[in-house]
Amino acid sequence: MTAEYSAHHLQVLEGLEAVRKRPGMYIGSNGSPGLMHCLWEIIDNAVDEAVAGNGNRIDIILHSDGSVEVHDRGRGIPVDVEPRTGLSGVEVVFTKLHAGGKFGGGSYAASGGLHGVGASVVNALSERLDVEVDRGGKTYAMSFHRGEPGNFKDSGDKRPDAPFSPFEDKSELRIAGKAPRGVTGTRVRYWADRQIFTKDAAFQLSELETRARQTAFLVPGLEIVIKDERGEEPIETSYHYEGGIAEFVDYLATDAPVTDTWRLQGEGRFTETVPVLQTDGHMIATEVERVCAVDIALRWGTGYDTTLRSFVNIISTPKGGTHQQGFEQELLKVLRSQVDQNARRLKVGNDKLEKDDVLAGLTAVLTVNLPEPQFEGQTKEILGTPAVRQIVAQVVRKELGLRFSSSKRDDKSQATQLLDKIVAEMKARVSARAHKETQRRKNALESSTLPTKLVDCRTNEVERSELFIVEGDSALGTAKNARNSEFQALLPIRGKILNVQKASIGDMLSNTECASIIQVIGAGSGRSFEIGAARYGKVILMSDADVDGAHIRTLLLTLFFRYMRPLIEEGRVYAAVPPLHRVIVMNPGSKPNETIYTYSEQEMHALLAKLRKSGKRWHEPIQRYKGLGEMDAEQLATTTMDRGGRLLRRVRMEDAEAAGRVFELLMGNEVAPRREFIIDSADRLSREAIDA
Repeated sequence: MTAEYSAHHLQVLEGLEAVRKRPGMYIGSNGSPGLMHCLWEIIDNAVDEAVAGNGNRIDIILHSDGSVEVHDRGRGIPVDVEPRTGLSGVEVVFTKLHAGGKFGGGSYAASGGLHGVGASVVNALSERLDVEVDRGGKTYAMSFHRGEPGNFKDSGDKRPDAPFSPFEDKSELRIAGKAPRGVTGTRVRYWADRQIFTKDAAFQLSELETRARQTAFLVPGLEIVIKDERGEEPIETSYHYEGGIAEFVDYLATDAPVTDTWRLQGEGRFTETVPVLQTDGHMIATEVERVCAVDIALRWGTGYDTTLRSFVNIISTPKGGTHQQGFEQELLKVLRSQVDQNARRLKVGNDKLEKDDVLAGLTAVLTVNLPEPQFEGQTKEILGTPAVRQIVAQVVRKELGLRFSSSKRDDKSQATQLLDKIVAEMKARVSARAHKETQRRKNALESSTLPTKLVDCRTNEVERSELFIVEGDSALGTAKNARNSEFQALLPIRGKILNVQKASIGDMLSNTECASIIQVIGAGSGRSFEIGAARYGKVILMSDADVDGAHIRTLLLTLFFRYMRPLIEEGRVYAAVPPLHRVIVMNPGSKPNETIYTYSEQEMHALLAKLRKSGKRWHEPIQRYKGLGEMDAEQLATTTMDRGGRLLRRVRMEDAEAAGRVFELLMGNEVAPRREFIIDSADRLSREAIDA
C-alpha cells in the first residue's frame, strides 16, 4: 500500500479482459450457477431463432470430455464482413461486447438476448470454443482460445490443450466444408476455462432438463433434445409440446382442480424514449412505440401452495418484476371486487382479502413479449420496464372480468367455487391470527391444552428433544420404558390416520389423530405453519416393519408433506428402522451369548452363512418381529430408540414438484393413473419383498 494515488495507478480493461477479471458481473458467480448461466446464454440465442420462426429443433450435447455443444437450425450467424470493424459477423458476435442483432435492427421482433454480451462472455470464459455455421451451401468454422481467435492443431479428437496459434495479421473465417442445400444453423462447442470456474463447478443435468422442458412448453412446436454422454451409457431426452403454457400449467399443478386452466391474452401499447443507432454510427434519443403481448394461463386447485412462473421473451424471471407486480395487484383487486359483490352469500363481514388468500392454490404461467425489455442486471432475473405493469393489469382486469360475468354454466360454477375457496382461505387466516393472539394472552399458569395421551419429555431445549409418533397402544407401553424421558416424548396414534391428500382442510382438522399431531408439534399447519414454533427438534415415525406399518408411515408423511412441509425441508422428520430378526449366537463355556439384530431377510441369511462358516451355532427358532409390541423395553431401546445404536432414515424432499406429483399419484382422488402405475410397475416387484 502507498499513499500516492495518481493516474498511472489506474488500469483500463479492454474487450474481453474485463469479463475474465470480473466474471461475476456478467454470469453471477464462478461456481455451478455461473457455468449453467453460460450455457443458458448459448441456448437462449438458439431459442430466439426458433421464436423468430427459424428452425424447430435444438440439440444440447454434454460431451464426456467436459465440453458442451449446442446445435440449432436457425439462419446461422452472419458470415459476411461487418463494415465498421472489418471483421466477419461470427468474430464480431464472439469477441465484441455489446454487439449483435438484437439492438433494434429489425432481425428480431422480441428476444431474450438484449445486451449483446452473451456469446462473447461465454467465449471469454472458455479455454476453447469452436463455432460452425451452415449458410449458403457452405460450412464456415472459427476457433477461439480464451476469447482470442486462431487455429488449434488437433491430432484426432478436439482438445482444449491442443497447440494453439493466434492470428497475427488478419483473422480468418475458414470454410470447413459443404452444407446441404437449404440447410442453415449454428453449432457452438466450448470447454469452460477451469482457471475461472471452481473445481466443483459442473453442468447440472436435472437443472438443464427443467429449463429445456419449460422452454419447450413456452415455444409450442419446438423440440429440444438433451444428450448426456458423461456416463457409461449415453442418456438422451427429448422435450416437445404443442399445448403451450396451458399444458405447462397442467404439468406444474399437483392438486385437484377448483377451476379449469383459464387463458388470459391481450396486448397493450406504450411509448418510451430510447437511443437508436443511426446509419452514421451515432446514437440519437428517439421516442418509439412498443407493443407488449401478454399471455397468462392459470388455474386454482384445492391445495394452498402457490406456483407462479413468469417469463419475458422466453427468459425466466424468477425474482419477478413489473409484469408480476401488475398481475398480482390486479388479481387481488378483481377478486376483492367479486367478493364484495357476493358478500351476503359468502358471509365475509368486514374482513378484507389479502394477496396470500388469493394466491393460495394458484398455479400460473405469466409470459410477456416486447422489444428491448429493460432488465435489472445481465442475469435478467427481474423485469424493470415500468409500462408493462399497467398493460398486464389491464389484460387481467378485462379477461377475468369476462370470466366472472360469463353466462355459461361451467364458468358460473367455477367462479362460485373459486370465491368459496378464497373466502375460506381468508377465514382460516383470520381465525389462525385470532387463535395466536389468544394464546399469547394466556397466562403461563393456565393448564396445558395438549392431548392427554401425549407422554412428554422434561427438557425445554428444542434441538435436543425428539417426538416419537408410535403406532398402537401396545407399542406405547414398551416405548415408555425404553425411552429417555429427559428428551424423548411419545404420541400414540390408533390405526391408520386420514388420507389428507383426498380430504379437505376441514376434514383434516376434525380428524382426532391429525389434529393431535398438529397440536403437539405446536407450529400450526398449512400457510400459517411457523417452523420456529415447533416444540421438538426431531419427529420420528415409529411403525411396525410390515405392510400396515409402511402404509401408516405413508399416511403420516402425506400429512407432513401437505400441512407441515418445512419440517421435511429442514430434514427434521425421520422414520425409525426397527429390526426384523433377533439372532442369539451361542458362545462356548461361560462366555455370555451374543445378540445380533438384522434388518432384512438378505442380511439375516448372510449372517447365518457367516456363522455357519465360522462353526458357530444359534438358538432356533430365530425370532421374527412382526411388530414393535413384540419387543421388550431393552430390545426396543437398543435397536430403535437409544441414540448410541439406533438406525434412523431421514425423510428428504430434493424436488418438491416431483414429490407432489408422486403423492397425488399414490394418495390422490384419481384412481385410473394409480391403477396404471400399479400395472406398469408390477414386473419390478419382487415377491420375496412382500411381507405376507
